[in-house]
Amino acid sequence: MTLPDPPLLIVTDRGQALLPLAEIVEAALEAGCRWIGVREKDLPTDKQIELAQNLSPMTRRFGAHLTLHGNIPFSASASAAAAIDGIHLPDGADASPARLWRQQGKLVGRSIHAVAQAKAAAELDYLVAGPVYESASKPGYGPSLGRNGLAAFARSTSLPVIAIGGVQPVHVGALMKAGAAGLAVMGSVMRASDPGRQVRALIALNEARG
Repeated sequence: MTLPDPPLLIVTDRGQALLPLAEIVEAALEAGCRWIGVREKDLPTDKQIELAQNLSPMTRRFGAHLTLHGNIPFSASASAAAAIDGIHLPDGADASPARLWRQQGKLVGRSIHAVAQAKAAAELDYLVAGPVYESASKPGYGPSLGRNGLAAFARSTSLPVIAIGGVQPVHVGALMKAGAAGLAVMGSVMRASDPGRQVRALIALNEARG
């Protein structure tokens, strides 16, 4: 499957959200984002699916993709499949069940933190690599990759690599030149008083590069 256009993934985190989550998502969509990832690891699977179902009418209205982060079993598809457009597996998760989701036309990706993981990836649509810069949202995930580290990830796989971790508008050009196929952002949008402005800046710089 092809990545959403623009290839900008906004990842949710209620714990960091300055505004109600639905307002942040709507502002991001109105600003041009077409890819929302629900990542609420403190919630049990059924509550994550319920949140995705609540956001789904909004993403559908904008023609956007809604993906659910976590090792969501395919057995949950009866309640999840209608609401989501894909799943995003955590680092270290068994990727074999992804085949079943992909057979349903769902986008499937995975987080990685080492080049060896990128080389071994299979039966996926994309990879999210990071942290590329120091990130307040995801501390403890190892040293930042930087531009050169991201470039090594991009060279090691034929899959599109999405850069995550401390990404700001000023970084867009360098990351795309390093081989990033897209960007993923969490904290800078969740904590923004004007999330739409932050999203517009990221999209505008990406489009200017293209």
